[in-house]
Amino acid sequence: MSVLVTGGAGFIGSAVCRHMAQNPDNTIVVLDKLTYAGGLAALDPVRQTPRFVFVRGDIGDEALVGKLLVHHQIDHIMHLAAETHVDRSIDAPSAFMVTNVMGTYSLLQAALAYWRSLSSGDRDGFRFHHVSTDEVFGDLPFDDSRFTETTPYAPSSPYSASKAASDHLARAWHRTYGLPVVLSNCSNNYGPYHFPEKLVPLMILNALDERQLPVYGAGANVRDWLYVEDHARALVMVSQSGTVGESYDIGGEAECSNLD
Repeated sequence: MSVLVTGGAGFIGSAVCRHMAQNPDNTIVVLDKLTYAGGLAALDPVRQTPRFVFVRGDIGDEALVGKLLVHHQIDHIMHLAAETHVDRSIDAPSAFMVTNVMGTYSLLQAALAYWRSLSSGDRDGFRFHHVSTDEVFGDLPFDDSRFTETTPYAPSSPYSASKAASDHLARAWHRTYGLPVVLSNCSNNYGPYHFPEKLVPLMILNALDERQLPVYGAGANVRDWLYVEDHARALVMVSQSGTVGESYDIGGEAECSNLD
């Protein structure tokens, strides 16, 4: 299988690549523009793997994406490229609109043109997997409630609004044009190569340096934590076995408050 992984040098994307590289039959093509949150070090374990290709570029470059799809005869697109930090989205939302909304639009357009060029058999096997977040669902009450695939969208930050918009675009390209799309929404990830602005590595590094541990509000907010390598395995399963047009929530069933 030949897979294009956008954002493959990022935290979750690199975990997907490391997992997929274990199968020698997979060709993995990474497209990443290497923003501050992406780094080739996370791909070092697989960069020398046969049938691994890294391309530095932007998902908003439709011509580049189109060339990659044709040249590598891509079967699946796993779209993980995104701006992801809530606080950054509040301070500077523009980059989130450009990458998460317009970048996804450009990627969908390139994928649609490529998919339409395929033979009927290859069309049937093609998938566009849009990877998203449970942030699009807003906040849960302080009880045992959980998000499900039917939870209404209620984004509460520029980041979550941009991801909600990209989710809707992916669904629209499936319903309007027939592009074979699957979607997934995940809870908070943690694990190797996590960028230090995120909560878990931030707390660990602050503790090691004997600095204060920042806690939002009273610390009662609850998060569900998902190990990134478990998430990577789930993403590959959704991409390869998910039903076209369906969404899948992926969580770790490891809820705890910020004070736990």
